[in-house]
Amino acid sequence: MARKLERFCSEGKGNGLRAALPIRAGEQIFTADPYAHVVSKNGMGTTCEYCFSRRKTLLRCSQCKTAYYCKASCQKGAWPEHRRECKCLQSLFPPKKIVTDSVRLVARIIFKLLKPSSSQAEELRSLTELESHVADMSEQKEEGLGLLSAMLQIYLKEEAIDFSHMPPGLDLPSLYAKVTCNSFTISDGELQEVGVGLYLSMSLLNHDCRPNCVMIFQGTKLCLQAIQDIPALEELTISYIDTRMPSEERRRQLWDQYHFRCQCPCCTSADKDVDMLAGDRGVWRTQRDALPRIEELQDQQQWEPMLEHCQGLLDGNGDAVPDSNIYAFRLLELAQDACINLGQWEKALVYGSRTLQPYRFYYPYPHPALAVQLMRVGKLQQYLGRLEEAYGTLKQAYDVMKVTHGCEHSLTCELSGILQQCQAEMSSV
Repeated sequence: MARKLERFCSEGKGNGLRAALPIRAGEQIFTADPYAHVVSKNGMGTTCEYCFSRRKTLLRCSQCKTAYYCKASCQKGAWPEHRRECKCLQSLFPPKKIVTDSVRLVARIIFKLLKPSSSQAEELRSLTELESHVADMSEQKEEGLGLLSAMLQIYLKEEAIDFSHMPPGLDLPSLYAKVTCNSFTISDGELQEVGVGLYLSMSLLNHDCRPNCVMIFQGTKLCLQAIQDIPALEELTISYIDTRMPSEERRRQLWDQYHFRCQCPCCTSADKDVDMLAGDRGVWRTQRDALPRIEELQDQQQWEPMLEHCQGLLDGNGDAVPDSNIYAFRLLELAQDACINLGQWEKALVYGSRTLQPYRFYYPYPHPALAVQLMRVGKLQQYLGRLEEAYGTLKQAYDVMKVTHGCEHSLTCELSGILQQCQAEMSSV
């Protein structure tokens, strides 16, 4: 089968990927396994280190007590990669508080680089080709890179790594910088972070704030999906960041993390900035400043105080700030999440329903976040017996998800089953 993409030199951007053939919206363009990957701290204890399935009960590695697996065969399959890492984790206490995701990931890459049998035959890009952007870094970031490199050396001391055997051009700081600039967050079908990985071919994809492709994961496998019809020779783009932020903030974040100035039409026109910051400035600034604390409560699963904070900020201001304001929008999502975890289904539906208009406004094209939110709201409607509303919402979710996730994705199949169940319940009423 002919490959649907090819590497090329993108004007003003360096290397990139473009369509080798015409591609239709909803088509899977490419799949890739990670060069290296780890479960993130957010996923530890709930995510299998080997297949990345999420379970309430997992088997724990009896030696390092850090890695978790869904079954014995996954633990056996993971052992060739985990064997050396296990010794490093055992030497630290407590490991979860000390080792960052990036340290574990770079260590796994080093283990692979020093393994003679490692191959990159299927990759469109080699590890040495990755941009490090060290020359573009501020003095402060360079100091941080040095500290992380020192932390990595402490972590690897049990393995007595001889760094002189590393490939040319891959000293520790530059390798760390390459990984930082080119790794991807691995998420489940519902876009919840579970890990981080390096996908060499996919690191060629350039950014656009309104991209023509999205990345969806099945376990650790990255699937590149077209969300628009793409003619042959058009560049394939993804969004590196959550674009629900004003243009200047997007540009600042992209420069800080990836060291380029975004010149896409969304940034140059600042087309949605007014809507993002609509309403009373004093009120939305209060909402903005409260978000870090509320998200901290979410991480701690402190649902009641989290909901109390959200309600106070959302319900106490009348119409001073519209739901389309990005900070009010985020509070609605957090309030819905708290209500779901507290079993307050009616309230969860109220908050969730209020998010749909902003979702459609900020993602006026097939987007996985819109599909997932429509599915969440539809499931609430179904649970509360609002079957006709639920069927309509779930059908909208399915129509988007067929494009963003593909018909074969596990979440799309799950949603198809829910739709059929909802239809059966409607027929029996």
